[in-house]
Amino acid sequence: MSKKVYAPFEANNVAEVFDGYAGPAREKLLALRALIFETAAKTDGVGELQETLKWGQPSYLTPETKSGSTIRIDAIKDDPAHVAIYFHCQTSLVPTFRDMYGDTLTFEGNRALILDTKKRLPEKELRHCLSQALTYHLAKKKKRA
Repeated sequence: MSKKVYAPFEANNVAEVFDGYAGPAREKLLALRALIFETAAKTDGVGELQETLKWGQPSYLTPETKSGSTIRIDAIKDDPAHVAIYFHCQTSLVPTFRDMYGDTLTFEGNRALILDTKKRLPEKELRHCLSQALTYHLAKKKKRA
């Protein structure tokens, strides 16, 4: 099995945060990072993706197009066997994801999707959730038009 190649970090502070994660969480978060970049590149209207830190967490924004809602990822500090993808809690994203994938994904309130570091990433579902977040503002504009 070949090792996955990840995009280089543009910001040293983001790379340092990833370096600070423990083994399984680090690998899962790096895989999520790659999935976010891949999904952004394949999703119409997203444009350039910016990777930065918000609240000390790796965060992904769409500053060029302003098409999406911020996505943050992090290890769960009190639970090293899990990592989370955080979405803005005042959007309809997590409730929508729960309606669609409540039988296959695990959620925390209206703000996070929780993933087990020992299990395979549910890539199909995650790609869909990520593309919805990356185009959240575009979808709202289309509804108003």
